Amino acid sequence: MNPKTESENTESADDASAGNAGAEVRRPTSLDDAEALDAFVADADAALVEFYTDGCGICASMEPVLGNVARELDIPAALVNPRDDPPLVERFDVRSVPLFVLFVDGEPVARRAEGFVPGDDLAAWITEHLA
Repeated sequence: MNPKTESENTESADDASAGNAGAEVRRPTSLDDAEALDAFVADADAALVEFYTDGCGICASMEPVLGNVARELDIPAALVNPRDDPPLVERFDVRSVPLFVLFVDGEPVARRAEGFVPGDDLAAWITEHLA
């Protein structure tokens, strides 16, 4: 798993004042291309990746949900924009975003593209496919 940047390791004053002083800040890793995606999923027994596009409001709203679910389930999570590496669109048959792909041992085992997914639903979906 990639080391966190300084901003990912620290909380903002707003977070602390909102009563999250003890909460761990964990954001999904941003991936640039297929090579980075392959390396990310190869490093984990299981990993969750959100395929998104810039300007997608639902995609942006899923980022904190993804981070919370990743922390709750102790699973690495990442974001990748397939427009930055167009072969990813064909490779993963990306027809709509956000698209969530669950990887186990580096291989995609489940996918979900239903718009906004509440955290509890996303966590249950991951748990179901890891069982």
